[in-house]
Amino acid sequence: MTQELAELDFQRFWRRLQQLGLNAYESRSYLVLLGHPKFKALELAARAHVPRQKIYEVLDSLVEKGFAQVVQEKTKLFSAVEPSLAIPGYLARKRQILEQELTDNGRAGTGLIDDLKGLYSEGQGGRGTLDFLRIVTEPAQTAAEYRRMLGEVKREYLEFSRPPYAVDPLDEKLVKQAGQGGVSCRLILEAATLDEEHRQRLAEYQASGVQVCVADSLPMKLAVFDSQHGMIALLDPVITRPAWTAVVFHHEGMGEAMKGLFEDHWRRSRNL
Repeated sequence: MTQELAELDFQRFWRRLQQLGLNAYESRSYLVLLGHPKFKALELAARAHVPRQKIYEVLDSLVEKGFAQVVQEKTKLFSAVEPSLAIPGYLARKRQILEQELTDNGRAGTGLIDDLKGLYSEGQGGRGTLDFLRIVTEPAQTAAEYRRMLGEVKREYLEFSRPPYAVDPLDEKLVKQAGQGGVSCRLILEAATLDEEHRQRLAEYQASGVQVCVADSLPMKLAVFDSQHGMIALLDPVITRPAWTAVVFHHEGMGEAMKGLFEDHWRRSRNL
């Protein structure tokens, strides 16, 4: 029974080490090393069920990742590094590598945007009949579109605000910047979604020149910029988890119609 329990623990630890980032051979070898003071490479291969031709590669990797150390260079014996040192050190190095990759990818992505903009503009030369409407389902792309239009607004910004948010307007510094820059900014929020944290931020917005009203309910999410372009987000009526599909428009008639809808709800809304 004790041996069976020990085998179950071994399998459980083996899987958890793989979740951490070690491969199957590395995980098995480290667990065997933990239970003994030191091993020769080929002895470890037999105990950990690692092919003999693979064991040196596995041990080199464990040493590099900080899970094993060479304790006697002459005959090259290996021992485990204590887990409270090995695991935090490994995770710290992994985090550093990932952060560097993200930084490098960010720089590459910024450069690629500039390089591909011209190609995109050329490709849009022959515009189709519905190019003034685009459907966006990915929240990150919706947020990017919203921030782009908000950063370019000149005269007026109107919004129906409802959760879930791709961008929460009460967290978005571009809204305050637009208000401070002389843009007429008006938001209507659903009363039920306003918590104490949101209410505390409203004073900052009003000081920036942003007008905020509340309504009992709103028919959709809506943002209109300069009565010419914006986005509408509709709640998917089929799935149970709240998800929005956004339609981005660049059309004066559509912009005027959406502004009319906003004005109707603005008249019926109330001040905080």
